Amino acid sequence: MYNAFFGFKENPFNLSPDPAFLYRSAQHEEALANLIYGVEQRKGFIVLTGEVGTGKTTLLECLRDTLDRDGVDFAFLFNSRLTVEQFFEMVAYDFELPCNRGSKTEVLFALNEFLIRNASQGQITALIVDEAHDLGFDVLEEIRMLGNLEDRTGKLLQIVLCGQPELDRKLDAPNLRQLKQRVVLRYTLQPFSERESIEYIRWRLAKAGMEDQTVFPPAVLAEIHRRAQGIPRLINIICDNLLLTAFALGSKIVTSAMLDEVTADMRLQPPGLAPARSPYTVSDSHK
Repeated sequence: MYNAFFGFKENPFNLSPDPAFLYRSAQHEEALANLIYGVEQRKGFIVLTGEVGTGKTTLLECLRDTLDRDGVDFAFLFNSRLTVEQFFEMVAYDFELPCNRGSKTEVLFALNEFLIRNASQGQITALIVDEAHDLGFDVLEEIRMLGNLEDRTGKLLQIVLCGQPELDRKLDAPNLRQLKQRVVLRYTLQPFSERESIEYIRWRLAKAGMEDQTVFPPAVLAEIHRRAQGIPRLINIICDNLLLTAFALGSKIVTSAMLDEVTADMRLQPPGLAPARSPYTVSDSHK
């Protein structure tokens, strides 16, 4: 809606996990390098965790693009609220295993043959699970057993578990200590620092076509970081709403009053700030 008004080629703060919009902060570069290295060097279990909105799924999309480019066979599970039977059915479906996908026994036989054949041909095979914090203990135990499959050169199946911090706590459970011991690489994404948040906003604006941004004054940029607590997804939502508000008011510059209104609507008011709405009220027809 506001792209033409500000001269953007595309929406700078789209929430979709587009690898083209991955801001390659030092920690995101390191996390992605860990994922790629762990899979392509056949290290077995790799765990990526981080708070909601820190960019985990975008990193997984980058990993998938890399594995596609490098010819790695992989299955990707994005719905982790699965029973054991549903888990094996999804694995069989993604790997296109020629078996009765409703039978755990048949899936296991077919998967084992598939992994051995791939390994004999020098082919790497991976299983990527997003939202892994929602996996049941019984499914995690089945995944651990799959991780036991190996030959003399390494693991037959490389397993990436990605989830919120609850995944780390789940792996600390006594009944999952065997799985925890098998995790070779682990990385936790942290919220951005203020400098990273500001660079992130500027980078996304430049990516969308605004090389020298003048929309967000320095004080507003710093306050966006504070209210979003350095979470990229919240930064995107705040900035998107700010641009919409500025567009509706015909302003090419975002103000602190606009930020107060947007974050009040999002229930992100910091302590000590009055909850009253700003005078820059946008009618519901513009929202």
